[in-house]
Amino acid sequence: MNKNIEVVRPGTFDGENHWYPKALNATIHPMVNFFLNLSKERIINRYCHLNPKVSRAKLREVLDYECKYFLWGGADLINSTSSEGNRQMVILENNSCPSGQKSMPLLDDNKEDGSYRLLIERTFKPMLKPKKGVVGIKGKLGLFYDKNMMETSGYAAIIADVFDEEVIYVPYFNGDPNDQVKVENDILHVFHEDEWVPLRAVFRYVTQKPWNRIPLHCKTKVLNPIVACLAGGRNKMVAAKAYDIYNTELASFGLKINTPETIWDVSKAEIPLWVQKMGGQAVIKIPYSNAGQGVFTIINEEELEAFMALDIEYERFIVQSLIGNYNWSSVSSNGKYYHVGTIPNLKGETYVTDLRVMVSSTESGIKPICVYSRRAAKPLTDDIENGLDSWSMLGTNLSVKEGVNEWSSDTNRLMLMDRRDFNKLGLGLDDLIQAYIQTVLSTIAIDKMCKNLYNSKGKFRMKLFKSLNNDTTLLNEIM
Repeated sequence: MNKNIEVVRPGTFDGENHWYPKALNATIHPMVNFFLNLSKERIINRYCHLNPKVSRAKLREVLDYECKYFLWGGADLINSTSSEGNRQMVILENNSCPSGQKSMPLLDDNKEDGSYRLLIERTFKPMLKPKKGVVGIKGKLGLFYDKNMMETSGYAAIIADVFDEEVIYVPYFNGDPNDQVKVENDILHVFHEDEWVPLRAVFRYVTQKPWNRIPLHCKTKVLNPIVACLAGGRNKMVAAKAYDIYNTELASFGLKINTPETIWDVSKAEIPLWVQKMGGQAVIKIPYSNAGQGVFTIINEEELEAFMALDIEYERFIVQSLIGNYNWSSVSSNGKYYHVGTIPNLKGETYVTDLRVMVSSTESGIKPICVYSRRAAKPLTDDIENGLDSWSMLGTNLSVKEGVNEWSSDTNRLMLMDRRDFNKLGLGLDDLIQAYIQTVLSTIAIDKMCKNLYNSKGKFRMKLFKSLNNDTTLLNEIM
């Protein structure tokens, strides 16, 4: 049995263990603080003032939406513009069970558990409220994780405080025997103190192929349930389709999820043809990877050949238009978009950045929790030099895979929403509002896809899922 199971007790939260040192001592930027405290009505008024074709009633309905399955997400966006100066925040992906708390400065210095508590009180606690006529299962509270112990241990301590009870803190790595967990009568159990303990609810930070060890049907309440990952939260293939379907519904109301042009269900052999169609620059994604793994930026023939030489276990890919420098971005049906990037430094260098907006579903709509940014390792160049690695200019993810189930983080490239870093991003209040609305729209699209994947009797529609995502390797992984 796995001996690394711990018990986290109330009163054990210590901020120094749950924030990056640079975030722990940072002061939130006044504009970000102002944005996070804006009322829904003011956001609607401002957005509709700047976008007069948007239906005010529809936007209110969007921001009031209460998710059924995809309760907690974090979208990665890029600030892009066209040669005509048409700036927009573009969704790269929306992640189920995202990271971000350890990078978020406190909104209020007197509330030392920050937005960790916000998520637990706004979303996790209401999820556990007993429903009329439904007998809840008896059991303990658990937290399952497969990386990011800095944040997951923080959540465990806050859950213990909010519920005033012990939380069982369980490592749950992909590829391990994991004999410390079992499913019996659709209830998750953990082997603890020489007995199998049933769990009434689990806060899940299991991000690497979570569907291969947590079941789709579960009486134990799980935040997020596995369907949220399969329907788009950890599945870029189905997410692309979810966005497309929801965009059809939104079109007549002046709203749209902005994404790079996306070609889905691409076999490996077809990839060079699609890259060629996009002008030789594109992004190839293995749809089920995350933490910066499985994303390949292609700016020349050498990078395409290097990708084609890889041995990849999955059969289906997505190809997207590449947003790079104006001189070497993909030509899509919407024209050519390129990175706005950071304000130039003293050397005149501009860096690619992304923006992560974490949100959660509450009884009064989908609300923002925290925001941070990451920059690429090398500055954006006007021209593609021979032998230049495009990922170093375009890749922003901070996770570094050290080995099997071992990760570190390149925090030098973390851009905080503090007084120092935020000014370098070149973002204004309207950009933050647009990023938030894009995050909400993509969250709803995935939640609607979750709903479509269950029939009226609550059974998962595997045939429908297979028609959306016919990848034998993935289908065989689903528990």
